[in-house]
Amino acid sequence: IERDSLSDIPHQTPIMAFVSFLGTNANPKVVRASSTVSANGFLATASPSHSKSRMHVGKSKLLMQASAFGPNKKVNIAILGASGYTGAELVRLLANHPYANIVLMTAEKNAGQKFGSVFPQYLYGTFAKNLPTLVRIEEITSWDGVDIVFCCLPHATTQEIVMKLPLDKLKVIDLSADFRLSDVNNYAKWYGGEHKCPDLQKQAVYGLSELARDAVKNARLLANPGCYPTAAQLPLIPLLRDNIIQADDIIIDAKSGTTGAGRAAKVGTLFCEVSDGIHAYGVATHRHAPEIEQGLSQASKKDIIINFTPHLMPMNRGILETIYVKLEPGKTVEDMRACLEKQYANETFVHVLPPGVFPETRHVRGTNHVIINVAADRVPGRAIIISAIDNVNKGASGQALQNMNIMCGLPESLGLEQAAMFP
Repeated sequence: IERDSLSDIPHQTPIMAFVSFLGTNANPKVVRASSTVSANGFLATASPSHSKSRMHVGKSKLLMQASAFGPNKKVNIAILGASGYTGAELVRLLANHPYANIVLMTAEKNAGQKFGSVFPQYLYGTFAKNLPTLVRIEEITSWDGVDIVFCCLPHATTQEIVMKLPLDKLKVIDLSADFRLSDVNNYAKWYGGEHKCPDLQKQAVYGLSELARDAVKNARLLANPGCYPTAAQLPLIPLLRDNIIQADDIIIDAKSGTTGAGRAAKVGTLFCEVSDGIHAYGVATHRHAPEIEQGLSQASKKDIIINFTPHLMPMNRGILETIYVKLEPGKTVEDMRACLEKQYANETFVHVLPPGVFPETRHVRGTNHVIINVAADRVPGRAIIISAIDNVNKGASGQALQNMNIMCGLPESLGLEQAAMFP
């Protein structure tokens, strides 16, 4: 894989989590959320973060009425490529999910071992002891009983696996880039090989959770967005859709922790190569550029080419993106703020910070949260957007779990309610 708790930042409480009781025997209230979807598939207005399904909210339980999953039927999960960083993060998050049941985990080099021998933090604890032994994918003889498959495999590997899966019986969430680009010719250009299952690509749903809920809800094959594209698209799409910023002058200066490069040993991510320095990489060639351009072009209804330069930082986790944009004539930074606040007013995981408070990666470390702010540039007619995410969480495994919750009709925040790991 290419690669919240702020006391002074107001937190928007989801409407569906707001419940009061008259007494111990009071009936739980039923709340219904709504959303509006524009023609291009993105949410046109802000919507509560648990989609349209009816929910029963009672004392300490939050259950989806329409979901087949709950206390009496857990979601049976397979994690393919569990020995990488995204696989390990999924396991960490699923440990806190009340309805998740990991039934299958694969790894090639570590097949036959317990997960705790690969990640020692899972050598102890009740949850860890119940994890299945790692196996090779080719050893799997049946997918019976599996509800969700998370693919945490290298690019170009997932296609060969997914085309053999019974998609009529289970759902797949792919954390690689194999199904993110809707144009298979564009995929071949950027990833150096033909797409092996173009028919499946037509079925794939791009799962930017907050902006594609209805599509995610019905997906059988979901392409989980990349880390840099998540941090870029969440602020930019609403602004382009509402014609507040210009489409032809977007500059993204992005910085990421080293987990974005994956767990395989590489000279460029050795301690001495990364520590005490910062460097740009993938200059004008990074594979996340076409993914960002795809989403922005759909929002603006015209082709967009961006300036995108990523940098490697001497830290484990986190992405900070500073985005420079040109305002449409007559538009102001206040219009930008109003647009983003309206879009994300009721979201659990996306937050527009107060004026003058700017995102820091430490404030989202280990969480599924996105923090955003905007500011006027000194150059007239220009503005600056800053966004921060945890690249392994919201940029990968956290958003994948959020999408699983949507696909299974469960509250989006299940398993994702951790506060940031700071200090």
